[in-house]
Amino acid sequence: MAKYYDIDDILTEEEFAPVLFHKPANEVTIDPSAETNCVEQGAKVELPFWLAHELSLRQAVSINLPACFDQKTRLEIQADAACVDLRSRCPYFYEFGCKLQPLVTDRTIGILLSTAFKIRYKERLTKVFTATHLTASKFLPFLTIEEANLYEAANLSMTAFKKWRTGGPRFQRASILGRKRKES
Repeated sequence: MAKYYDIDDILTEEEFAPVLFHKPANEVTIDPSAETNCVEQGAKVELPFWLAHELSLRQAVSINLPACFDQKTRLEIQADAACVDLRSRCPYFYEFGCKLQPLVTDRTIGILLSTAFKIRYKERLTKVFTATHLTASKFLPFLTIEEANLYEAANLSMTAFKKWRTGGPRFQRASILGRKRKES
């Protein structure tokens, strides 16, 4: 809850995570088509992360790995992380993974996130320097929200650098230096 008013944080916590109930829960409507409003012990359901996190802190559920961190995704990232469409799996892949990592039993999520980010970040920086606007539109839909924000920041920085390099005087005289001293 450190970023209470951050829309990206809110959307990250709306991602669904599979959970396993350790205790039965009454008067809970998880499935609207269910006949009863209770969840049995041992039931496997998907809940929004914010709810799964709170229930996990109360030891009512254990959180399992979501599909966006499954073995297939891991193998694709190991093969060629730059070509994996992470946005279709989870728009907030890195942020969600960081929030999920301390709550699941699988301790390799941190390594997965780090590896994927390093490889993809290097690839995106190369694209910023070499890609034209037309080719950038081809790979932008595959970027996660975090990667798209980094790409935009790098692109703006590169544009500002090119503008500075080609235009105007490089050094400006301070206005205070133009004034003459009063003779005493």
